[in-house]
Amino acid sequence: MISPAEELNSVLQGTIVSRLLSGLGQRFYFPRGIITQSAEAKQSAHVANGTIGMAYKNGRPLILSAIADCLPTLSPEESVVYAPTAGVESARSVWKDLIIRKNPSVRADQISLPAVVPGLTAGLSYTADMFIDEGDRILVSDPCWDNYSLIFHTRRGADMREVPFFGAGPGLNLDSIRKAVQEEAKSGRVRILLNFPNNPSGYSPTVREEDALVEILREAADGGADVLVICDDAYFGLFYEDDISKESPFVRFSSLHDRILAVKVDGPIKEDYIWGFRMGFVTYAGRGLRTPHYEALIRKLMGAIRSSVSCANTPAQYIMLRAMEDERTPPEKEYFLNTMKGRYRKVKAFISGSPPHPVLKPLPFNSGYFMCFRCEGLSAEKLRQELLTAQGIGAISLEDRYLRIAFAGIDEDKIEAVYRTIYDTAAGLVS
Repeated sequence: MISPAEELNSVLQGTIVSRLLSGLGQRFYFPRGIITQSAEAKQSAHVANGTIGMAYKNGRPLILSAIADCLPTLSPEESVVYAPTAGVESARSVWKDLIIRKNPSVRADQISLPAVVPGLTAGLSYTADMFIDEGDRILVSDPCWDNYSLIFHTRRGADMREVPFFGAGPGLNLDSIRKAVQEEAKSGRVRILLNFPNNPSGYSPTVREEDALVEILREAADGGADVLVICDDAYFGLFYEDDISKESPFVRFSSLHDRILAVKVDGPIKEDYIWGFRMGFVTYAGRGLRTPHYEALIRKLMGAIRSSVSCANTPAQYIMLRAMEDERTPPEKEYFLNTMKGRYRKVKAFISGSPPHPVLKPLPFNSGYFMCFRCEGLSAEKLRQELLTAQGIGAISLEDRYLRIAFAGIDEDKIEAVYRTIYDTAAGLVS
């Protein structure tokens, strides 16, 4: 008898997905057990449903009054019931509609139905489980979010190659990225993670730069390499300059080549200012992939979810739906975006209006929550400690080379004084 994993693998046979799956990804399946049988019973068990471990009375889930008081607009079904493994169906559909609305170049049939995961970190971790084996190499930006090392290297044993995404110029170091991809393509596989707006730099590619990135990966695929491109779109939409590409690179890769599989990891956590909700989405796309392939791929992802956290937070999904339907949401999001943009411009004005600093070299930034200094001739950690203990200013040091400042967390009227203190403190440590 064919196993559930083998059944899914047979559906995916001959596709880019089959060639890129890790050993663990090949073994993943969604069992026809409690969750599947409970879903069937929900549709047909009209007399009594004894399938799932939840307590009901008169057909309604039991709920403590203290919990109900904290969630007055949600029904018990929306607040304390287990969500489906891949997420509440309406939340998945709404998020797919939002992806298309924000990225009008993509068609609905070109991408999978997103699956809900408990935060973007979980989405990246499941992606690593699905497609990364021990010893596999993955290209990431230098600098990059420090959690990538835990996700890809520590958990999965990947060889993380940090590629200098920024050089002496004003934007991306496309030559460095091209060289790294070309070297990887010689092995027959390219795995690359694109995080825009980038954490920690706060940079997103211009339209011209995104065109170049697309061509770099197209060339690798044309040369016979299978390409996995993971788009970490945590800060998507927080764009502050007109020349930035306003669509995710995921859209360009979704139908680019039969040898390219694109994975989009995103969600409302940063976009909609609900950080503690721990809710994200994983969406797949690849030219030549059809509904049966996407369904098989999602069922493998469901195996990863089921075997770890079982399902994502139910109230968060319904609260997100309410927020999307609320007429107050669009103007409030516009106001929040303009607030971030005002802080960004204040930082830009300070840096451009100041003489070049002797040791702090700002990386390009035009979007997101952050900007980042490269510390030349100075320990970033020593500077961080001095700022914190002597000046009461919190910042993040990365690899002892970079100092990240989240201007999103600093009121606009404080930015000039904060950055002046950072400049003076750094200069004082090397004088």
